[in-house]
Amino acid sequence: MDIGCTIRAIRKRKGITIPQLCEGTGLSRGFISNVENNKTSPSIASLELIANYLNVPITYFFMTEKERMTVVRKDERKVKTFGIFNIEYLTTNGPLRVMLVGSKPGDVTGETHFHEGYECHLVLKGRYRAEHGSDSVILEEGDAFSWNASIPHNVINIGDTDGLLLIASYKE
Repeated sequence: MDIGCTIRAIRKRKGITIPQLCEGTGLSRGFISNVENNKTSPSIASLELIANYLNVPITYFFMTEKERMTVVRKDERKVKTFGIFNIEYLTTNGPLRVMLVGSKPGDVTGETHFHEGYECHLVLKGRYRAEHGSDSVILEEGDAFSWNASIPHNVINIGDTDGLLLIASYKE
């Protein structure tokens, strides 16, 4: 864990000098320098002062690299096919999955299916029919819908053109 480097990076990104951090926290310049250079381990009380001044949750200092922000470049997206839908994954880890799903007119997500979690869909392009349990609704560009994915559901491109959905799926 590299708490000192994390503090330094946040401080610099926010344009805060060491003297400003010292003044805002009441901690000495030598102490802050030693913390940022990982020469001393700050107490929870000191970390709380620093976190409050930097306006970040104290837990951020304890996060691993994997738990922090991840970036998926456009040309590095994982692409899969589900039935005849093309899926581009915009996220790579954690319980939240965000996908771009392209479809041709008449494409269906396959047989009505269900799974754990929740989904939210945004129609970026095209016209769709979403079926969820006994509900059925027609959706146009800009419309959004969400559901509990444990209820049988299906999405069908009923338009005359290619369609594109942005889907966020969450499963604990």
